[in-house]
Amino acid sequence: MKKILSAAVALATAFVLAGCGGGGGGNASEVNPGGPVKARQISWLLSRPADGAVITVMKQLAGEYATSHPGFSLNLITTPDRPSYIQKYETLAAANKLPELFDTDATPYAQKLAKQGRMLDAGALLKSLGLYDTYRASALDYQRFDDGTLYTIPFEYQMEFFWYNKALFKQAGVTVPTSLDQIPAMCTALRKAGVTPIALDGQDQWPLERYVAYQPFRVAGPGYIQKLKKGDARFSDPAGQKAADWLSAMGSAKCFQSGFSAQGYSDAQNLFTSGKAAMYNIGTWELSSLATTALNPAVRSDVDYFTLPTTADSVTTANESVTSSGIGMAVNAKTFDPLVRDFLKFALTRYPAAYAATGALSPTTNVRTTIPANATPLYKKAVAQANDVGPKLAMPWDTQLDPTTNTRLQQELVLLAQGNTTPGSFTGTMDSAIAQNAPRFFTK
Repeated sequence: MKKILSAAVALATAFVLAGCGGGGGGNASEVNPGGPVKARQISWLLSRPADGAVITVMKQLAGEYATSHPGFSLNLITTPDRPSYIQKYETLAAANKLPELFDTDATPYAQKLAKQGRMLDAGALLKSLGLYDTYRASALDYQRFDDGTLYTIPFEYQMEFFWYNKALFKQAGVTVPTSLDQIPAMCTALRKAGVTPIALDGQDQWPLERYVAYQPFRVAGPGYIQKLKKGDARFSDPAGQKAADWLSAMGSAKCFQSGFSAQGYSDAQNLFTSGKAAMYNIGTWELSSLATTALNPAVRSDVDYFTLPTTADSVTTANESVTSSGIGMAVNAKTFDPLVRDFLKFALTRYPAAYAATGALSPTTNVRTTIPANATPLYKKAVAQANDVGPKLAMPWDTQLDPTTNTRLQQELVLLAQGNTTPGSFTGTMDSAIAQNAPRFFTK
């Protein structure tokens, strides 16, 4: 989920890629190539925790496949640090050296690869394997490009919540907000009670970027960011201006911990789990930390969560919020052959059950998540929540904006939340950034 890339690297690789044209591309729609299955090593360039469930399960399945296909092996090229991964991925893409499988979000950059015929049509592949209808619609929708095409396969399913400490809420005399607009005043009340309102990982930047997406999603729906990133809408439009005003108000109310911009993922989590912060906006990938007996006993009985609040003028509903299926796996069209297809059929058919057995939410609906023995009631509650998801998704903006604009947005958001720039200056700066950068990535 952490996607930070320098503007210089992003722009340079984009120009190199543009110069490549369709060179080295394969047949993106040829999902059932003829010929024998000849075992060899295939590689997967990925950006996932080395000890995470996705890699653990796929290693297991690759080993099982190798027992009946001597000579087969799956080489995992792992770079869990997302900025380094993106640089490696884009460099290999520019040199036409991507391996058989590679991770990518449905970004403007990835869409260029797809349009050049360098990524296999994942929707057509899943249908040819008889697996398409087993996937959650929202898991597939998260992977789609703006035109509805599907070129990546999900391996996860996550929901994002506001986790909160009931005891700290009671101490400050506040209740769960029914509107996003209530949050700045809540922060003021929590501060007066001596409580840090919201724990935030400011170092990685994407957690703060979530907040700028919330108001526009509620008041204008998912279409706003689709238009904004291409310059067909503006930050100074009502939806964007409301986001800027809201974040400025949150900054004035000192919603985030002091020095948040220099504090990382574990710092934010520790602040919440130690009972020093009242709220923490994070996804179900942290269920094992927040909804099991691994959670600090001092706060365990006080922790609960609420979903993204609506607003008085919402065009989206309470069960429509940030629901993701994580970074997807793309299939290199150039190197796709009977072996890659056969292995994917084997692995993707067995993956959901093995993944759900680890206690994770599967991107498919044909398995049930195993609730760990040390789970608190919140774990089961969160898993059940996955069955009540509306059709509109609040897409993370870092997967939508062009890289250069995204980098500028992350910088400006810190200034806005710290009170070092005004909402008007923020929207003006961001409108200028989009006008300058978007035409390099989007064609109208």
